[in-house]
Amino acid sequence: MERQEFVGEEFNADAREALAAIPDDQPFGVINLLRYKTWAEYPPGVVSERLTGQQAYEKYAELSIPFVNKVGGVPMWRGDFAVTLIGPEPVPWDEIVIMQYPARSAFETMLDDPEYRKTLVHRTAAVRDSRLVGATSAQGIGPMKWKLFNLTRRLGLSD
Repeated sequence: MERQEFVGEEFNADAREALAAIPDDQPFGVINLLRYKTWAEYPPGVVSERLTGQQAYEKYAELSIPFVNKVGGVPMWRGDFAVTLIGPEPVPWDEIVIMQYPARSAFETMLDDPEYRKTLVHRTAAVRDSRLVGATSAQGIGPMKWKLFNLTRRLGLSD
């Protein structure tokens, strides 16, 4: 399969073109399936301490927060992989992260930011295998509705 290089991250061939073709008038979700390396593998001279793959990903996540915020992105969910209920032989993912951006173009703006790209060295060092899946929804419920839903559940106000 032909791949496109993106500062250490490999995109599927034609992924950026397919991304650009998505209508920009709706929220854009990104599902991250992550499998970490036991030990992060950095280029020489980048990091002096020895980090696990998960620690390196945490460094990436922390450094990427300002860029996510800048484009209006919101983390929707993060958790440990539990089980594949339907599908082919399961890949033992370590974690799943779901992000939401106000529009496809917001996500692209972040990807194209040269300062954001500098954070990718930590993700690349951390991840042994991953899937990055984009999703759209004209009936997006939005982060505030989710927060209200979760709050009412915690307060026992839902049915």
